[in-house]
Amino acid sequence: MNYHICVKGHLDSSWQDWFAGLQIRNEASGTTVLSGPLPDQAALYGVLLQIDRLGLTLLALETHATEQTETERQAM
Repeated sequence: MNYHICVKGHLDSSWQDWFAGLQIRNEASGTTVLSGPLPDQAALYGVLLQIDRLGLTLLALETHATEQTETERQAM
């Protein structure tokens, strides 16, 4: 599952490892979008917990389904 998480303020790209490798994109509107795939809900919870611990304001959370690979389809 791919995620787009919007927080208030700008983050330095060096914080990427703190957010499970999600890409950090600073917007002109003064927000930051963290985006990319996370393996499961536990990883998402970890990112959200990190946002809370840093005192960041969560503005939005969007999910986008990823296409299954042939191997994943065969495993089902």
